[in-house]
Amino acid sequence: METRELRYFVAVAEELHFGRAADRLGIAQPPLSRAISQLERRMGVTLLERDSRSVTMTPAGEALLHEGRAALDAMEAAEHRARRAAVEIAAPRLVISTKAGASSELLAKLLNAYAAEPGSVHVDVTLCPPGEQGRPIRTGRADVAILHKPFDDTTGLDTEELLTEGQVVVLPAGHPLTAKDELRLADLDGLTDLPMPRWPAPDGSYADGPGPEVQSHSQLLQLIALGRTLMVAPDSCRAQLGEGLVARPLADAPAVTTVIAWPPASRSRAVADLVRTATRL
Repeated sequence: METRELRYFVAVAEELHFGRAADRLGIAQPPLSRAISQLERRMGVTLLERDSRSVTMTPAGEALLHEGRAALDAMEAAEHRARRAAVEIAAPRLVISTKAGASSELLAKLLNAYAAEPGSVHVDVTLCPPGEQGRPIRTGRADVAILHKPFDDTTGLDTEELLTEGQVVVLPAGHPLTAKDELRLADLDGLTDLPMPRWPAPDGSYADGPGPEVQSHSQLLQLIALGRTLMVAPDSCRAQLGEGLVARPLADAPAVTTVIAWPPASRSRAVADLVRTATRL
């Protein structure tokens, strides 16, 4: 299987539309269709069922999509890590990825404690939209990630648990729900005045819905203060809340466990030192 064919298939499988996939790949639709058909013939399986109106995946296609994403990520990771290894000989550094606005207090303590360790290296921080903080570590753009179970996928990564906490809902001050000392998830259902925010997908598009389009954590907090949306987050987010924002515990929301994660193939002394510092804290 060629990398090009796999990339083509993943694009079509994610878009479920040959035209959109072709636009995303920057190629014409006919060669894309031919490449998928050739791949199916060579594999001897049907990956996609298509007619004039729709494209759907077969079980074989779903399996290849899952494995194909991992394979493409692994190839991208190999390239990025090789490039970084070449330029970091003289000035080694670490890159840590995390969700914007999440675990800020914990991360600040970790960075300060690690910087005080003998032999520590410079650490860059990559802030990602929700759900995307695991991607940089899988593609070699980051060495370590701060992830949150059960929401983030840690499959294939080594992890150490750092903190388990409950969740809260952040509301605009003065909203009727702030009159309660504790809320339940059912209290948030059907809140037409505070629809859930919408974050961009990796391609920059937004899902349909009534909630506001959000691009950053600071923008989200401002929209909450203006009474346009709300946020469900770990309890530690209280430390970032300013005037006009109120947090209330969510009694029946699942607990969130913050973990530090790294690729199992890592042999970096700096990564090992950072992880040891995190678990000690």
